[in-house]
Amino acid sequence: MEMMMVLTTAESVGPSSDENVNVLDTTFNQVPVRVYEPKILLPGLRRAVIYIHGGGWCLGSAKMKPYDILSRKSATELNAVIISVEYRLAPEHRFPDQFNDVYTVVKYFLQQDVLVQYSVDPARVAVSGDSAGGNLAAAVAQQIREDRDVQGEIKVQALIYPALQTIDFNTPSYQQNGNMPILPKTLMVRFWSEYFGCDKSLLKMMMANSHGTHESKGLSNFANWSAHLPEEFRKDYKYVPLGGESPEPSGNVPGVFDPRAAPLLVGDEKLQALPHTYIVTCEYDVLRDDGAMYARRLKAAGVRVTHEHYEDSFHGAIMFITWPTDFAIGQKMISHYIEWLQRNL
Repeated sequence: MEMMMVLTTAESVGPSSDENVNVLDTTFNQVPVRVYEPKILLPGLRRAVIYIHGGGWCLGSAKMKPYDILSRKSATELNAVIISVEYRLAPEHRFPDQFNDVYTVVKYFLQQDVLVQYSVDPARVAVSGDSAGGNLAAAVAQQIREDRDVQGEIKVQALIYPALQTIDFNTPSYQQNGNMPILPKTLMVRFWSEYFGCDKSLLKMMMANSHGTHESKGLSNFANWSAHLPEEFRKDYKYVPLGGESPEPSGNVPGVFDPRAAPLLVGDEKLQALPHTYIVTCEYDVLRDDGAMYARRLKAAGVRVTHEHYEDSFHGAIMFITWPTDFAIGQKMISHYIEWLQRNL
């Protein structure tokens, strides 16, 4: 993980404007953000996308070059204001600090005077993110609708290979892709444990899928892949009902099964209120089944959902769009993402 932190810093770029986009580092209610505004003034109000970067709640930055490229491209092609959130990271900051930072930014931006300042149509605001950022986007989209102090609303959410549940780390995608480069099971589970705290016993129990508690027992049906996963993703894997309860440590670590951390772990009544949703999953990704289950449950709850699954892609692919790792699949996924927003935002 230390090497990945070095790469995050090495990939950082400054807030330089270009011929198409004005770029500014600022703060929204004390949370750092990078704002991208199109220079060309077209008739009418603009769209807006609040984007949350990935990195397992421990790594990453809105300032990384691939995110900078994505934000510039989105701003230009969508005629949209892009708000890229620089939220606090573990291990210095644990759950719910990351969630709170993103929630603060979204709530701030949805104020009428702020939308007017940026010439944004209040009916055309999206939240979006990849990986841990997709997790934070999904969680905020759920919670913000219940806040009576929020003036606006989210029109769409776009989630790119999101992490969505903490119940079962033995889904078919975790089994199939447990040793996959970029995001093996060991790293994903470590990210989760770092998000919640520094308890090494929690990490060990999560790796063994034996971290259940009385609380999680009541939530397990929300992430039961034998019921919610499409057959093509179940393959030949056999579902094993989650075992008994651990007397320690997940029960003592705040947030492990909190829906602000695990948005899949909510009932249909909460899902029904969610906006039009775009979910991207990749075949070679431990998180594939999180996104696939969320897409299926949202559809069952009556939400409009586009689930785009890439048979030939892997976790983190949208980061591979710069030399020397400029992959066609990353460019393709970004193009499809922007095209979906063009049609639906």
